[in-house]
Amino acid sequence: MSARKAYKIRETKETKVEVSLDLDEEGDVVVNTPVPFFNHMLTTLGTYMGCSLVINAIDKLNYDDHHVVEDVAIVLGEALKDALGDKKGIKRFSSIALPMDETLVLVALDISNRGMALVNLKLKREMIGGLSTENVYHFYKTFATNAGITLHIMTLRGKNTHHIIEASFKGLGLTLYEATRVVGSKVRSTKGVI
Repeated sequence: MSARKAYKIRETKETKVEVSLDLDEEGDVVVNTPVPFFNHMLTTLGTYMGCSLVINAIDKLNYDDHHVVEDVAIVLGEALKDALGDKKGIKRFSSIALPMDETLVLVALDISNRGMALVNLKLKREMIGGLSTENVYHFYKTFATNAGITLHIMTLRGKNTHHIIEASFKGLGLTLYEATRVVGSKVRSTKGVI
């Protein structure tokens, strides 16, 4: 099996984003963006993915959090897709109902090469730690599209916006860890390819 790692960089007039990902090394998770709560969530994601992950993002215009969130989602999604290569032997599917105190969030995914996200988090606050909560939805949609995964996330129970968002990122990390595990030698698809 070849190394399941990727390094991606994207530079626009608005941002510069670099992502280094190694799916098979439980190494450091280092995240630097100008959005404090987003840093916390990305660190949570990488930690629960059980991988080595470095994300550096610069916002050149400093309008708001939208461009950084979107571009990190693009580059992280592309890095995951590249690291998975031909996807031979991966488990492919995973789901979890993840509790965090009063909150229960369902996350289910399929590494299908059909990128889409259906997300219903029922968030009550508009902003948390410099992150517009509408951009949480945007992150998931953009990440799923660029990674080529079908992603479902929904709040089953919960009131605290921080807990709901954090549970969703933990759930995504854990399901990505499980779905990317190599459990065989063939592509898990009746088509023979993903």
